[in-house]
Amino acid sequence: MMLAMVAMGLYQPRFRYAWAGMVLRIVAACVGGSVALALLYYGLPALALQHGEMTSALLTGAVLILFARLVFFQTLDRELLKRRILVLGAGDNAALIPQHLRRRVDQQGFRIVGYVHVRGEHDVVDEDMVLRPDVTLLALAKELQADEIVVAVGERRRKSFPVHDLLDCKLSGIDVIDLQGFFERETGKIKLDILNPSWMIFSDGFNQVGAQPVIKRMFDIGASLLLLALAWPLMILIAVAILAGSGGKEPILYRQIRVGRHWRLFHVYKFRSMRVDAEKEGKAIWAQKDDPRVTRIGRWLRISRLDELPQVFNVLKGDMSFVGPRPERPEFVTHFSEKIPHYAERHRVKPGVTGWAQLHYPYGASERDAIAKLEYDLYYVKNGSFFLDLVILLQTAEIILWGRGAR
Repeated sequence: MMLAMVAMGLYQPRFRYAWAGMVLRIVAACVGGSVALALLYYGLPALALQHGEMTSALLTGAVLILFARLVFFQTLDRELLKRRILVLGAGDNAALIPQHLRRRVDQQGFRIVGYVHVRGEHDVVDEDMVLRPDVTLLALAKELQADEIVVAVGERRRKSFPVHDLLDCKLSGIDVIDLQGFFERETGKIKLDILNPSWMIFSDGFNQVGAQPVIKRMFDIGASLLLLALAWPLMILIAVAILAGSGGKEPILYRQIRVGRHWRLFHVYKFRSMRVDAEKEGKAIWAQKDDPRVTRIGRWLRISRLDELPQVFNVLKGDMSFVGPRPERPEFVTHFSEKIPHYAERHRVKPGVTGWAQLHYPYGASERDAIAKLEYDLYYVKNGSFFLDLVILLQTAEIILWGRGAR
């Protein structure tokens, strides 16, 4: 039941749904959990409950879950759970925080208590929030009961940069974090506009060696075989529907060259969802909303994401993983690598059927979208793990069920 609720998006850090949406997701989680339990009891009958007990437990659980969430959201003082943040700097870098985290839902985990002016830096944040203390940084942090100091100074090589004050705060139990790390934690992405290679070199993560790749590959093979065992009847039905829709004259599968790990080219497989002459001029074209090239059966396949099912063979071959950045076409990769800094770094890992960017950003069809998705892809390249892969797979179920971002 817990896994089903995770899959329905009920444990997202920034839960944005109204009460009706939450109730609907709790009901969907109970149904999904019930199906999983029924399959478990079928395979292991000794664990099975009586039918009446199972029904009453599910109903009672759903009501209590809804009641607990109602009490939590209505009575809890959420300020007690927020980290009190003191920002060192009030210039352009510091202004990125209110610019990118301006909505209330974006600030659920923290509260800015002030921006400390640094000599030699032009202040651009709200003047009412700028602090010009006549005491040490440690004394100011204790006075404001700050839990953490975010270093948002644009130029750290100035003599005015308070290295010793920051060290004093750190050794006194106050956390100190740089602006990039703050955005990484609060947004689940790596901001490109403040990213520099030295941060990538010295920060934790970006580790593609050791046991993790082996574990990931074993998981990919096991999950692929399990998915094939469960989905082959559906895949046959889809193949028949595509054949019937074209009168048996057009192919079932669609092959397209994509860029994989270490920039190796491979053919990705999909159920054909567009006309065979979708790119008759030979030029790569983004899929658009209500794209007229999509066939009648193809529209349903794309909304349900079932056109991606043949990619299980790409996973078995080793060209792709279940979780990773989505593979792009060589034409787009070449263009974006020339225009967007660090775009090539997303190819340090295998591309995936689903990924961190797919959870947080809708379908991308422009250079601006590519930049936004790259920030999430770099987060995954840095922090990829078996646990993160499992979370992504579970939450992908919500995207498929509610049809978010499909074109």
